[in-house]
Amino acid sequence: MERTAAKTAFANVLVNTLIANVTTSFLWFALTFWVYIETQSVLATGIIGGAYMLFIAFFAMIFGTIVDRNRKHTVMLLSSVISAVAFLIAGLLYVWQPESALLDLGGPWFWLFSVIILFGGVIEQLRNIALSTTVTLLVPEERRANANGLVGTVQGLAFLVTSVFSGLSIGFLGMGWTLAIAIGAMVLTFVHLLFIRIPEGTPTPDPDAKSALDFRGSVTAIRLAPGLFALIIFSTFNNLVGGVYMALMDPYGLTLFDAQTWGFALAFASTGFLIGGGLVAKFGLGAKPMRTLLLVVIAMGLLGSVFMLREWWPLYVIGMWVYMALVPPAEAAEQTIIQKVVRYDRQGRVFGVAAAMEAAAAPVTAFLIAPIAEFLIIPYMRTDAGQQQWGWLLGEGDARGIALICLFAGLIMVVAGTLAFFTKSYRKLTVLYASAPEQDLSAESDDAAEGDDAGQTDDAAEDDGADHVTHATHVTHPDALPPVRGLPPEIPEGRR
Repeated sequence: MERTAAKTAFANVLVNTLIANVTTSFLWFALTFWVYIETQSVLATGIIGGAYMLFIAFFAMIFGTIVDRNRKHTVMLLSSVISAVAFLIAGLLYVWQPESALLDLGGPWFWLFSVIILFGGVIEQLRNIALSTTVTLLVPEERRANANGLVGTVQGLAFLVTSVFSGLSIGFLGMGWTLAIAIGAMVLTFVHLLFIRIPEGTPTPDPDAKSALDFRGSVTAIRLAPGLFALIIFSTFNNLVGGVYMALMDPYGLTLFDAQTWGFALAFASTGFLIGGGLVAKFGLGAKPMRTLLLVVIAMGLLGSVFMLREWWPLYVIGMWVYMALVPPAEAAEQTIIQKVVRYDRQGRVFGVAAAMEAAAAPVTAFLIAPIAEFLIIPYMRTDAGQQQWGWLLGEGDARGIALICLFAGLIMVVAGTLAFFTKSYRKLTVLYASAPEQDLSAESDDAAEGDDAGQTDDAAEDDGADHVTHATHVTHPDALPPVRGLPPEIPEGRR
């Protein structure tokens, strides 16, 4: 980045996102731990995880439209306020109702309490979509993969802190104080945001986007990038398989550890996020991020199929560490591709569609796999027939049913990633990424300079003359995406 204002804004946004992600994940993890410890129900934890992803799927496209229509700073403020209010309502409900009522899976208070907390956490997705587009605004094209690696590092650090403090908070303080901590932290993110200035102008209204859910504009933007829809479908399928791990990771871990120790185990494993994100921030993703994505997915599948083959806690924890180290490169690859091949003023909607489709896949698996695991696979693997059939591969233990499910889920990921290399969409998107011209964000920066909304100093303006841009990339508002106009002849425009 060439601008001090852009560097400062990006650093502050990352710090603020870290605090917000820690808070929402902290409370979501704490709710999962609390419910499982008190009820010992895999079904309940699976439903909580599935509901969280289902909420994201429902709201993500709306969030994308909101991000495109408003300044990113305003969107982040809105996210903090709504999350804080939701957590406050959950806190009041906790004070009003006894814990026995809130833990009664057959009663209304458990579901109301859980939904309110999950809704407050889901609003964080609004901030994350805004962050993805802010990377495009503040970071030069050649450094965006590295910036996305930094985003992954921040998310990994949030996961590390969350893992430790969720277990400790539930183990030593209980759910009431956990809620109080979350409410205070969300208020802190709001106050911090008030002092952040993002160099951005007022978004130009899209005349074709007439509703809060601009599905048509999202589809148009995706269609103009050949192969992009296939990428989103592939990521959706990957999340479909990943829903297995989402539903079963905590129950398996809590079989091996108590809540406090499991929190520390997750904390250690989550340092993999830091390493993976740090490597991307340092070295980028290479010239072909699509190829990097597929190779990472294959590696994740291989790993996911073997880290539960024996009920040994070192195997599980080290396996999780490596698995989590592979997550930031995969996510950074998808984000980097979208940031280059999609027009800036529609990126929010495209990220929203991607988040909606990918998030919708995980709860489908979670809702299906949780009852299947609890009522069929786990009991089967505890029988003599199950041990005779699979004991040679999975060994002995209390959670061999979970291990069997994760074995097949991982193998499916390996097959899917391998087959994707041979598709026409993979070749098209690889060529499109390589040939897409840099976007022009001059309209955005001019608006920011005229309104002084960026909070840039006079010295910064003098250093850059009449160019009030955060870096060399700028946005115009043509009818078609710049990358499509720059395609080589062998890649057709429009529909695939």
